[in-house]
Amino acid sequence: MKAVVLDADDHYRVAELDEPAPGPGQVAIRVAYAGIQWGDTMVRDGHLAVPRPFVPGFEASGHIVAVGAGIDARRVGEAVTALTTSGAYAEVVLAPATLTFGIGSMPLRTAAGLGWGAPTAYDLINTAANVRPGESVLIHAAAGSVGTLAAQFARLAGAGRIVGVVSTADRADYAAQFGYDQLLLREEFPAQLGEEKPDVILDPVGGSTRTAGLDQLAAHGRLVAYGNLATYEPVLANANDLLMHGKSLLTYNSNLLSQTHPERLADSACRALDLVADGKVRMDITTEYTLGDLATAVQRLAEGTTHGKSILRVA
Repeated sequence: MKAVVLDADDHYRVAELDEPAPGPGQVAIRVAYAGIQWGDTMVRDGHLAVPRPFVPGFEASGHIVAVGAGIDARRVGEAVTALTTSGAYAEVVLAPATLTFGIGSMPLRTAAGLGWGAPTAYDLINTAANVRPGESVLIHAAAGSVGTLAAQFARLAGAGRIVGVVSTADRADYAAQFGYDQLLLREEFPAQLGEEKPDVILDPVGGSTRTAGLDQLAAHGRLVAYGNLATYEPVLANANDLLMHGKSLLTYNSNLLSQTHPERLADSACRALDLVADGKVRMDITTEYTLGDLATAVQRLAEGTTHGKSILRVA
């Protein structure tokens, strides 16, 4: 089978490899499309240690072609979307059956866009932050795949006001179609908020942005940290100060959740999938690449020049 391999010199190449066979609890999927996500930049740049050569790719859509021990053989032929630990940038990938979801009549191209971003966005709003009706929500990286989904999930949860923060005016124009009440440029946060105090802040940025967010939170507000786009330097928070103002600093790690409580992640993924299938949430795929274009796709994501969701066409 054809697959993209990341070599020890950080270069991607298309290679011929043997097709993998599913083990217990796994399914093999003939991949139609694979989603491109921030984890790809982390692997490339060495922030996630993996042995090289490595076949990257963490989310895929396609059809199940084989199942391992303990999995119902009737799943063979099923159209699915799946969360994987690696290998999605290949013609066949293995995935845990628990994190492989039937998509019914949803197009495979759309399903590939769900990936890790859809359950992450769903959980950020409904589980980690527990957004209540009428609360205000501020979302950093508002034009990205998680941000655009989170804004829609927040509206469904009854948020009274949703503010997005983006890096450029072009990204603000793009994000505006997802229901934000206001969009700020990164350099305008938090000054342009004035006296406004969000009840919830979703922060994948880190660094000074996280510190400013904690200062800006309303009493009883929750800041959910779920990434470090800007810096991996630690952010220190005084628990006594948080306690006095009723503020909470929370974290969300979908990769860890997939290892410790995969059934919880699966439940959120199914809920998000159903909302997309019902037309209540829109999955916007903005760019489609081929296997040979993966290096370009990951570089554009790392540079912040993409918006929405990018996918790789495999089949």
